[in-house]
Amino acid sequence: MSLIPEQHLPSEASKRLAELTDQFFTSDLSVNEFILIEEAGFHPLGLVMGSSIYHTGFQARRWTKSMELTRLSTAMYEARELAMARLEEEAKELGADGVVGVRLEANYHQWGRNAIEFIAVGTAIKSTDGVAYHHDDGTPFTSDLSGQEFWTVLKAGYIPRSLVLGNCVFHIGRRSLGVTLRSLWRNVELTHITEGLYEARELAMTRMQDDALGKGADGIVGVTLTEKSHHFGNHVLEFLVLGTSVTKLKDPGPIPEPITTISLER
Repeated sequence: MSLIPEQHLPSEASKRLAELTDQFFTSDLSVNEFILIEEAGFHPLGLVMGSSIYHTGFQARRWTKSMELTRLSTAMYEARELAMARLEEEAKELGADGVVGVRLEANYHQWGRNAIEFIAVGTAIKSTDGVAYHHDDGTPFTSDLSGQEFWTVLKAGYIPRSLVLGNCVFHIGRRSLGVTLRSLWRNVELTHITEGLYEARELAMTRMQDDALGKGADGIVGVTLTEKSHHFGNHVLEFLVLGTSVTKLKDPGPIPEPITTISLER
């Protein structure tokens, strides 16, 4: 999934990562998450991140037609991929097997109305039993699983493969004045809006599923669907679907039971 070469890692990032050792780490894990990850046979290496500030271009749309704005869909997808690729580069530099608890956030700044900053943040972890769980090319797995969820997935005999996503930026066509007036006093389904939103969600879901299938996953867990208008206007929505793809472990080792005082709820 990496879209940038390792040497493009900022010098300040390399300096920060170099200060992390087996004896010292940083993380955004809660106490419960930290202990459960240790119980699962992994140790946190450090907090890793990636970012991308992306300009979204203009795309013409028809006033009354519901349609995907493919240029915007592509821009929003590529921006997140760049942020994730840089997060992976940081984790790879630490020698991590994977990253857990990945959060993808979007920020808006006053100096760029059509610019969005995408940030990916998570905690890099490494197996303590000497078994490598990263991909064959050395790229660590990524997931948005919490420490508790990661422990549970391992307990079930699976390992995260990658954070997968699908998105669709969709323009919802406006009703004509005549149609609006005719239905003003009636209870009636707004079929063109129903069909448009349904199509947009299906496109996002299908793209996430294709992403996971293309990476050889056995399934996806923890799927979430969010809808945001961003700065595109009140008739344009982005549908974003996120989840963690998983694969079955060939020879899963025993995962110890959690300490009884630890709640499995985050």
